[in-house]
Amino acid sequence: MSDSPLIRGVFFLLMLGWLPLPAAAQPYPYKPIRFVTSQPGGGTDYAARVVGNELSAALGQPVVVENRGGGVYSGEIVSKATPDGYTLLVTGTSFWVGPLFRKTPYDPLRDFAPVSLLVQSPNVLVVYPALPVKSVRDLIDLAKSKPGQLNYASASTGSSSHLAAELFKAMASVNLVRIAYKGTGQSLIDLMAGRVQLSFATSSGAEPHIKSGRLRAIAVTSARPSALFPGVPTVAEIVPGYVSGGGTAMLAPPHTPAAVMRRLSQETTAILHKASVKGQFLKRGAEVVASSPAELAEMMKEEAGRIEKLIKETGIETER
Repeated sequence: MSDSPLIRGVFFLLMLGWLPLPAAAQPYPYKPIRFVTSQPGGGTDYAARVVGNELSAALGQPVVVENRGGGVYSGEIVSKATPDGYTLLVTGTSFWVGPLFRKTPYDPLRDFAPVSLLVQSPNVLVVYPALPVKSVRDLIDLAKSKPGQLNYASASTGSSSHLAAELFKAMASVNLVRIAYKGTGQSLIDLMAGRVQLSFATSSGAEPHIKSGRLRAIAVTSARPSALFPGVPTVAEIVPGYVSGGGTAMLAPPHTPAAVMRRLSQETTAILHKASVKGQFLKRGAEVVASSPAELAEMMKEEAGRIEKLIKETGIETER
């Protein structure tokens, strides 16, 4: 049977490349890759495009960035995608802590395969310049002398600016009143106008206003001083153990083949270690991390657990 004309003909065509190999037999990648991410213009979208352009050159296939309005929708798309490495999620910290605040159709710790934590950005504690505060110690002292009289601006519930402030309130034992905004832009406008007194703002949003002198930076929320804000101390120097911030990660659908995950991890790490790529992110207020899949999985688990504990201890309202 092995010498039949049909078998010899098929073998001949395969040798000539006239018949395509089955998808499973073709080396990864053999077709375009899709990055599903959030709305255009934000830090997550920026990370997807920088890494996507570099990954396209490295793999020899187009990487198409597909913007979806909300993190929940983009997460649902990728959680249900074929686990073949051609549909990936590029998302932020709120993706894996968001389910603590509202119901989602997936479990971010169970229904995804981590590839890499791409970048991290500390929040920066900024105050209205007329506020008599030049350090974290000054702020704590003022807040304790005027409990419930200082307002902080934050973006949506579960955002990094919200969680950083609530963690500070709990660890520093101060009473600050939250003023919630739909986004960072309007919150900073009101802060610069003196309608609110402080904010744990995103680094990219606050940086130009710090440089212009319209806001005063008194601390960063990272565990160590940040290259993004030279000379600005950490909150942890006064409040030991305090750390908060945002990050952007790449995730794949569950059960993506191990060989594909290794290739994605290796190529992504190499891209992020390029000096030119690090420079692009620094200009946008982010520092490269380039974690392994295991490191990202552990970080997501640890952060979700820490925020869950914060919710229980402080009574932060959720929509669940």
